[in-house]
Amino acid sequence: MTKTDDDPMKLDDFLCFTIYSANHAFNRVYKPLLDALDLTYPQYLAMVALWQKDDQTVGSIGEKLFLESSTLTPLLKRLEAMGHLKRVRDARDERQVRIQLTETGRALEATAKSVPLAILEATGLTEDALQTLKNDLAKVRDSMLR
Repeated sequence: MTKTDDDPMKLDDFLCFTIYSANHAFNRVYKPLLDALDLTYPQYLAMVALWQKDDQTVGSIGEKLFLESSTLTPLLKRLEAMGHLKRVRDARDERQVRIQLTETGRALEATAKSVPLAILEATGLTEDALQTLKNDLAKVRDSMLR
């Protein structure tokens, strides 16, 4: 809400609407990039998490992606069916499922490396401005999750 206006119901003043509509814009830019990888956006995020650190539990990936196991498990099963990863029971704790990249999954990273730069260019922001925006939005998210 702007300080000079007392109307709390102006759509253009809603932070959530700005984020929501920006998300739609991101989806339009990501779609052709991820179609080339044959991945959905949530699948791409799971792969990025695994490219950063292979051999993680489902719970660990879920924490990083802010996804519940009930949402993440079907997504991981699809990635397994595509040959990008394998799900194995933890030898030390059979209740835990560990996610490991396959050679195919590791190889996909080379193609995916072009995605972040394409997104940066699409935003029209500098790397510094983008980092500041990400930090500010992370603060908002973290405050709202408390």
